[in-house]
Amino acid sequence: MEREDDVEDLSPRPGDLDPVETCSVDELRALQTERLRWSARHAYDHVPHYRAAWDAAGVHPDDVRELGDLARLPFTAKADLRDNYPFGMFAVPREEVSRVHASSGTTGKPTVVGYTRRDLDTWADVVARSIRAAGGRRGHVLHNAYGYGLFTGGLGAHYGAERLGCTVVPVSGGMTERQVQLITDFRPDLIMVTPSYMLSIIDEMERQGVDPRSTSLQVGIFGAEPWTNDMRREMEQRLDMHAVDIYGLSEVIGPGVASECVETKDGLTVWEDHFYPEVIDPVTGEVLPDGEEGELVLTSLTKEAMPIIRYRTRDLTRLLPGTARTMRRIEKITGRTDDMIILRGVNLFPTQIEELILDSTLTAALSPHFQCVLDRDGNLDAMTVLVERREAASPEVAAEAGRELRRLVKASIGVTVAVDVVAPDGVERSVGKMRRIVDRRPPR
Repeated sequence: MEREDDVEDLSPRPGDLDPVETCSVDELRALQTERLRWSARHAYDHVPHYRAAWDAAGVHPDDVRELGDLARLPFTAKADLRDNYPFGMFAVPREEVSRVHASSGTTGKPTVVGYTRRDLDTWADVVARSIRAAGGRRGHVLHNAYGYGLFTGGLGAHYGAERLGCTVVPVSGGMTERQVQLITDFRPDLIMVTPSYMLSIIDEMERQGVDPRSTSLQVGIFGAEPWTNDMRREMEQRLDMHAVDIYGLSEVIGPGVASECVETKDGLTVWEDHFYPEVIDPVTGEVLPDGEEGELVLTSLTKEAMPIIRYRTRDLTRLLPGTARTMRRIEKITGRTDDMIILRGVNLFPTQIEELILDSTLTAALSPHFQCVLDRDGNLDAMTVLVERREAASPEVAAEAGRELRRLVKASIGVTVAVDVVAPDGVERSVGKMRRIVDRRPPR
């Protein structure tokens, strides 16, 4: 399949900074406009879903002449991908698809994504770019504890690290005792893992008598779930390393859509030469100006097998000007429209609870291992924060911290919750994304 690519001559050597990362804004916008026109035409011509949706909305690829015209096109939602299961969103014959990934499908049919050979090269390039931005360099040893398989995390990180020139240790998730042994023995420079599973690895280090601050790790690249700057401080203090955020969605490509730069750690640079970001009002769908908080919407500019146009991510953030790179940043994502809890008329997110637990007055007694358990008391919804005490804290001190956490939730969020402080290891562990919300409410 033929497609123009006018930055091909700028392709960097492994480990180099890609010139497009620091090109002028005008050059970047011109490249995005050209690629957007191609992507819109490619989607319309080859994906029946897009043709039908756009025809119904009275729009056509020829209407997309500049970046602002993107707002005329309909949104794409996860339900659209499920409705076209398994291969209905593909824009190339199945024989040209080199690999497929899929979600777990725990809430219905899984969402399936496909990649041509060129898509896989693009994916490896943006992940390599992300690892380099986080501080990784050619020759570094990278311990990859993301899950391999249909989940995009493990293989996405793996091929990106190899593209950069790293030595990859493909551990995957699980076998936490062995994770600690390999970190101790292989002396990796980098680790890629979900932040909640990193906490489990740290706890296992301490159980084995290994000082987490004594390891060889220089940078942790954490993604796949929302986590706060308070969690960053916890990680950096306990591990004596940089904790850097990476962002991506399987539906868009996988990890590597955006990454923090280690020199600033001030939000995630979106690799805008491949993914065009918008932020919208999640209720009205109106595109919001840069700087205003709303729902992130992403459009792929170069994907061949499965172009994605105006995909509603459900992630809440804001677009910010570039700092370490020309490209814009998204503010650290700490909430999603679909993990918002509405408790007695008050909106709250699990990350708000995390911030309070990691408050300086509580963090010595309470660990970041917690869950929000929803139940129903008569006709009213109720929530219990199930949180572990730290090993060094006595049950009495931890219980007092739990009472203080209950007070802080009421004072800062405006809702009354119960707090149940349990012994270490009393909250279920995860080797992937942590299940922060446990909904035990019976259906009405």
